[in-house]
Amino acid sequence: QVRLVESGGGSVQAGGSLRLSCAGSRYTHSRGCLAWFRQAPGKEREGVAAIDSDGRTRYADSVKGRFTISKDNAKNTLYLQMNSLKPEDTAMYYCAADLPTGVETALLVAALDVGRWGQGTQVTVSS
Repeated sequence: QVRLVESGGGSVQAGGSLRLSCAGSRYTHSRGCLAWFRQAPGKEREGVAAIDSDGRTRYADSVKGRFTISKDNAKNTLYLQMNSLKPEDTAMYYCAADLPTGVETALLVAALDVGRWGQGTQVTVSS
């Protein structure tokens, strides 16, 4: 079973930065879309950013201009650079692979339709 392993979460003050990483395999990271989702307490999981095999990206409106998704195919690693963090960015962040759609609709994919999930990494932003 190919695993996705996230890292890089932590606690920061508002305005700070974090970079999340998601290590996988050539199988998970070289084809289709990869994405980051997040889930805050009491809220549904939401798509944050997605990237396809050609490097095209898609972002949720709430993070545009602040977050950047990228990947290193040689390292089979997906990244999420998060700048200008806000308290409302506090959530568990999950890496997702094997999405059934293209990048244009990747952030709208239901959780049950995602092929692979990481275990999550907590991001906490204090005011």
